[in-house]
Amino acid sequence: MQGSSLPPGLCFLLCFFGAVTPKIKASCANCPPNASCVNNSHCTCNSGYVSGSGQKLFTFPLETCNLQKIVDTFESLLTNQTLWRTEGRQEISSTATTILQDVESKVLETALKAPEQKVQKIQNSSVAIETRVITDNCSEERQTFNLNIQMNSMDIHCNDIIQEDTQGPSAVAFISYSSLGNIINATFFEETDEKERVFLNSQVVSAAIGPKRNVSLSKSVTLTFQHVKTNHSIKKVFCVYWETTKQGGLWSRDGCFLIHVNKSHTMCNCSHLSSFAVLMALTSQEEDPVLTIITYVGLSLSLLCLLLAALTFLLCKAIQNTSTSLHLQLSICLFLAHLLFLVGIDQTESKVLCAIIAGALHYLYLAAFTWMLLEGLHLFLTARNLTVVNYSSINRLMKWIMFPVGYGVPAVIVAISAASRPHFYGTANRCWLHLDQGFIWGFLGPVCAIFSVNLVFFILVFWILKRKLSSLNSEVSTIQNTRMLAFKATAQLFILGCTWCLGFLQVGPAAQVMAYLFTIINSLQGFFIFLVYCLLSQQVQKQYQKWFREIVKSKSESEAYTLSSKMGPDSKPSEGDVFPGQVKRKY
Repeated sequence: MQGSSLPPGLCFLLCFFGAVTPKIKASCANCPPNASCVNNSHCTCNSGYVSGSGQKLFTFPLETCNLQKIVDTFESLLTNQTLWRTEGRQEISSTATTILQDVESKVLETALKAPEQKVQKIQNSSVAIETRVITDNCSEERQTFNLNIQMNSMDIHCNDIIQEDTQGPSAVAFISYSSLGNIINATFFEETDEKERVFLNSQVVSAAIGPKRNVSLSKSVTLTFQHVKTNHSIKKVFCVYWETTKQGGLWSRDGCFLIHVNKSHTMCNCSHLSSFAVLMALTSQEEDPVLTIITYVGLSLSLLCLLLAALTFLLCKAIQNTSTSLHLQLSICLFLAHLLFLVGIDQTESKVLCAIIAGALHYLYLAAFTWMLLEGLHLFLTARNLTVVNYSSINRLMKWIMFPVGYGVPAVIVAISAASRPHFYGTANRCWLHLDQGFIWGFLGPVCAIFSVNLVFFILVFWILKRKLSSLNSEVSTIQNTRMLAFKATAQLFILGCTWCLGFLQVGPAAQVMAYLFTIINSLQGFFIFLVYCLLSQQVQKQYQKWFREIVKSKSESEAYTLSSKMGPDSKPSEGDVFPGQVKRKY
């Protein structure tokens, strides 16, 4: 066979398994596990192991023999750049799949041969290994084991390691490859948009149990990866595993879900065992600082206007009715949602806190939209009974349904979302809902439904008003009321619906323009509500004028009292003195 060349994949197998020589039977009683006797006087570690002291021959009875040959052989393979350069994409994935499977098998086999060494760890510059052997049943019902190497970790349930249909011990192995990610990189991931710049941002790790190579689990394993690079412009994060295919292998997301991500680590849940990694996609552009400024200034102004509107609805008795009750609840929900958005949307450091903020925002914005729906319903019923605006049946109906619907329906939606996929609350950059697996439709779905229903109400209100105006006589007050309803219907559709539609139009060449319009208009929702329902209301204007006159009068009386206090009770005013509120008389 001289002069012939072997395929790189076959060369690997020969190099890997040919490097392991047959074991010598031990004849010394004091040799540690994985060691053999030499000349009945010294011990030496078996092939694939190295002594803890580094000595080839030793007599110390407490010496240990640890895995080494496997990691050394694997390191030589990874540093063999010629092997990877001469292979094509398909050959690379096939060779990588073979490496991963063979290393897992060899590590488990070695660990099970020395069950008395329950925990073993070994590493070099290319690979790190930790194994754990279980020789009895799980001592606790919910016992989990944590394996940690090179700042990557895995939590696995004890019952998934124990294999009841096999005799003898069971083992779990956790392996981290320092440089394998440079070979099976993000180019082997095909589940993303071609425009996204995806890169592998963790070490490749493998998890396996033996002696039987089960991959399905009764409970998901939790994997924590340390990021290779810290980047603040991350758009998406993918938890992936290496899926074996006919062509070799590729990265897939099936069965793996993102739990939490911060600047330094990513946490994933996977329902099976394999080799895993974290892929990230960069944002196509950095955040626009102008949009950020507009958001904070606009929301701050909205908060002030919503607070003034809520105080008006609470304190102005002349306008208190079912309609103002709906306005009040809408203002409260939007005020709390905008306030929490300003102070909490970027609090991604704490996983739990970020998830709570995301859930609260989900609820508050859904509640605001639900109150918008109730506003539309009430406006429709009012238009339908225009001749008797304060029709008692409308008020009874709205008072009966508004609080259970306004706060109950959003609570049910959020509860279902949180119970089904709680780990989708909170993203890498924002405390909001994940876009993965359509989870965002737990918000967008109800919003689209509410907008559609409100649009129907708007059309019906205008149709009713058109008929009413055509049948009216010249009674001025009725015409004014009808026109005010038409104005409110138009303003309500714009404020409570159309502005959010701009968010769906942020695609294509007009995306930047739509982003500015969406940000400006939505951040000023509170101002629009205060303008339409307070400043443009004649009743509210009269109440504001009344309050203003009372404030001026109170201030004048306060000044008069202060002046009289300074002069004292015994002092007499001069003939020319005139106090506030007095008129100088001429005789």
